[in-house]
Amino acid sequence: MAIQKHKIVPHLWFDDNAEEAVNFYVSIFENSRVTDVSRYGEAGPRPKGSVLAMAFELEGQSFAAINGGPWARFNGSVSFLVHCETQEEIDCYYDKLVEGGQQQLCGWLTDRFGLVWQVNYARLPKMLMDRDAIRANRVMEAMMKMKKIDIARLEEAYEGKAAAQSMPRSFRFA
Repeated sequence: MAIQKHKIVPHLWFDDNAEEAVNFYVSIFENSRVTDVSRYGEAGPRPKGSVLAMAFELEGQSFAAINGGPWARFNGSVSFLVHCETQEEIDCYYDKLVEGGQQQLCGWLTDRFGLVWQVNYARLPKMLMDRDAIRANRVMEAMMKMKKIDIARLEEAYEGKAAAQSMPRSFRFA
């Protein structure tokens, strides 16, 4: 494997579809590429020539992926946050990543490989941490009603132009 440029590199464990997943992720994000592929040899345990591990970059962030077998599964306790500046960006990333997967609340989704993502508005943390608690609460209430993030609705809530509604009862990941 190539030398990684980051000291800490997220390492993704797949059963046997790391190559498909990595190619999918690299196709979605600009400035992304596969940097190295390691294949099984004679020693196995998978067929000779099949992918053992891959190194790749998404928007300059180094990742590693391995075909390690079925015992490790992704869950919502670890996710990847994609900061977006525009609704067009949110729509692009969210719609591509959720294809074949499952929508969650508040911009979260589980992709078809089981990996959990948050595709969210880059300004949202500032809005939620506003010193004006009423303003921050309006944004939280608006966000809790969304699956895919709607920037216009968040901005309306922030400015006090959106009506408050009750929050969903559960926040569940597949």
